[in-house]
Amino acid sequence: MKHIKFFFIAFSSILFSQNSIEVQFIDKIKPQEDNLIQIDNFKNAYYLGENALVKQTNTSEYIYNNFQLGQLNIVDVFNPLKINLFYRDFNTLVVLDNRLSEIEKINFNLKRPFRNVSHIATAHDNTIWCFNQNTQELELFDYRTNTTKAKTLPIAEDVVQITSNYNTCWVLTKNHLYAYNYFGSLLKKMKNNDYSSLSESNGNIVLKKNNTLFFLKNNSENAISIKLPNLLIKQFFVTNETLYIYDGEFLHQYQLIND
Repeated sequence: MKHIKFFFIAFSSILFSQNSIEVQFIDKIKPQEDNLIQIDNFKNAYYLGENALVKQTNTSEYIYNNFQLGQLNIVDVFNPLKINLFYRDFNTLVVLDNRLSEIEKINFNLKRPFRNVSHIATAHDNTIWCFNQNTQELELFDYRTNTTKAKTLPIAEDVVQITSNYNTCWVLTKNHLYAYNYFGSLLKKMKNNDYSSLSESNGNIVLKKNNTLFFLKNNSENAISIKLPNLLIKQFFVTNETLYIYDGEFLHQYQLIND
């Protein structure tokens, strides 16, 4: 009977560990500005103020604004040396260097074939992933050569967000989460269980549902909850297995413990 009880306790412990992931507290700081929107791989902070992008490092502050393009909708700092900004109202992509100086400006209205882009994400070199609302296709686009490197089959769903690394692009829609490789081939399709946003790190995904975060390990289709203190999750970012949670006042930093 003792052996049976021990087995039951051990099995329960294993089962519980599979249903949640632990975090280790690292730090809690008060950001210098409000409206924190991103943290990059070098721990630089990015803020959005009056439609201007502000980057703060340990020693410097840089500002970029382009009021002619209207509202800034997407800021992608996956590659801090080539920061991608997307202005949806003007269907325009702006690429910045690490000092927030313009490298490129791509007006999709002037490109042929015409692309009505709703979402973008960083890819290799001079390419980006962009979702064309007209064709409902995810496209790997080289803005220097104006050529399409890869294209997916149509995704006939409302896209919520896309994110990527240099090898994979994830598309979160109202109904599903898709993963595509660099050639536009579908790697994974799983049901969206009311997730509203996502962040990528080293091939793993963190998803937000209401005020809870879930961890989706690479090559898995089972998202497990992340055990966190009771925090308001206004923004969250994952870089190098470090989870940042911004509650509107403080930035909380945790190490993901993924065995």
